[in-house]
Amino acid sequence: MENILNTAKTWLTDFFDPAVKKEVQHLIDNDTDELKDRFYKNMEFGTGGMRGIMGVGTNRINKYTLGKSTQGLSNYLKKMYKDEEIKVVIAYDCRHNSDTLSQTVAEVFAANGIKVYRFSELRTTPELSFAVRHLKCHAGIVLTASHNPPEYNGYKVYWSDGGQIVPPQDGEIVAAINALSFEEIKFDGNADLIESIDTEVDEAFFEASVAHGNFNAAGKDDFKIVFTSLHGTSITAIPEVLKRAGYNNVTIIEEQAKPDGDFPTVKSPNPEEPEALSMAIAKAEEIGADMVIGTDPDSDRLGIAVRNLDGEMEIVNGNQAMILMTRFLLEQKKKEGFEGNEFVATTIVSTPMMEAMAKAYGVNFKTALTGFKWIGKMIKDFPKEQLLGGGEESFGYMVSDFVRDKDAVTSTLLACEIGAQAKAKGSSFYKELIDCYVAYGFYKEHLISLTKKGISGAEEITQMLKDFKENPVQSVAGSKVKWIEDYNTSMAKNVLTGEEKAIDLPKSNVLIYETEDGTRIAARPSGTEPKVKFYISTNSELDKADNFKKVSSELDAKIDRIKRELNLG
Repeated sequence: MENILNTAKTWLTDFFDPAVKKEVQHLIDNDTDELKDRFYKNMEFGTGGMRGIMGVGTNRINKYTLGKSTQGLSNYLKKMYKDEEIKVVIAYDCRHNSDTLSQTVAEVFAANGIKVYRFSELRTTPELSFAVRHLKCHAGIVLTASHNPPEYNGYKVYWSDGGQIVPPQDGEIVAAINALSFEEIKFDGNADLIESIDTEVDEAFFEASVAHGNFNAAGKDDFKIVFTSLHGTSITAIPEVLKRAGYNNVTIIEEQAKPDGDFPTVKSPNPEEPEALSMAIAKAEEIGADMVIGTDPDSDRLGIAVRNLDGEMEIVNGNQAMILMTRFLLEQKKKEGFEGNEFVATTIVSTPMMEAMAKAYGVNFKTALTGFKWIGKMIKDFPKEQLLGGGEESFGYMVSDFVRDKDAVTSTLLACEIGAQAKAKGSSFYKELIDCYVAYGFYKEHLISLTKKGISGAEEITQMLKDFKENPVQSVAGSKVKWIEDYNTSMAKNVLTGEEKAIDLPKSNVLIYETEDGTRIAARPSGTEPKVKFYISTNSELDKADNFKKVSSELDAKIDRIKRELNLG
């Protein structure tokens, strides 16, 4: 507690605003628990950048923590590009304080002699990724907390390739930030170095999205779409992109169309949560729509609902959407003719079905740690290979490589192309998914996400993962565990034969059990929220589409059995 108190007292100097000093002193005098939570650590970069609750303190998002990150990044950029005019681009989402915090970030860059392009209004994360290369910038920043609750904000850093920072640069940048004191932040920016941008970049991004996501599907006029931006940034892009691609039968949920950091109509602005799409699904049932699309606040994740075999709207999960999008892209490339250098990509906690499908098409398959920055890194690591598409289970997908992060804008268009084309030939999005199960195996996944807040929550998460590792699972739903993959040690062991093999990925706090029948159980802490996550993947053969419901029920029962065995609810 003494260290925390000493850290808090450093925020009582004249460098900090009077209101900040007053609040810190109040915490010191009256609220020890809150003081601990705000000052027990510094904000850290996770799988999706730096996210946290807004407020005063080293463990909060505020002008000082973001200013320090920006100052450290400025120092790093100037060290890396000594003889160049350094340029950065900044975007921000609908979160509270995103506009003012983004202006603060711009001013710190400008105070360090760095040219800044700042979007004049909120824009999507995929457009920021695109803008980095379009404007030939050295780096990019987006102020966003993605799908986190309203009290959060965040800071994502992109490099000159348009992808998020990855090792070794992320560590070097963090070291540059940690080497600073708050008093070294330069807040007084040169206004002449800050330039507002908007429509010119918008236009280029819209054109690129249509070029990569539009495959001239039949039946667009007969395909009804309901779209909701969930109060986020996608309202600035998706309606226009759909219109340009020929979709004129789009109903926008007006109650959720206005950007609002309170997200007043949903419990959570996360399309992974079924409740987030409830208003749009109700409208789809009312008007007889074919598809619902909903995106998170910064428009990198999308949720999709379509008509199931009984004609009811059903949400497809991230794994299912990824499978169908990838299969569609593989089919399109197959028509053109494979060149032999194509690959598809996913992450270690996503469905194994991606690998089975890639193998069936004879294309390369790559897998990465959780977080889209690792898929973006593949493009840089394999310059002679062509990414067709990449996705992860958490409702993110990237079409080709013109955006180097998950992109709900182009992926929305791609999903509509799949749905419209399927309907035109007498099928449906859902039936096409079942056809994939018949062809490549029926894989069914389930995610368990447990929230554990604060210092005690962080300790509980650490203990849960420690227990999961130190008390190895012997069997899962009657099938013996065969492989244990420990990404902390970068080793995988066959516990039945003793065989060991190295895992050729960066170390990460992930443990995966795989059984003889291919069932997989993965555990990891969230890199963006105070959560621990358990991923269950089961599979079975599906000999014909008519047996879909029967096999689906069997896999559901198996998942329920696994949850009981592992005491996961």
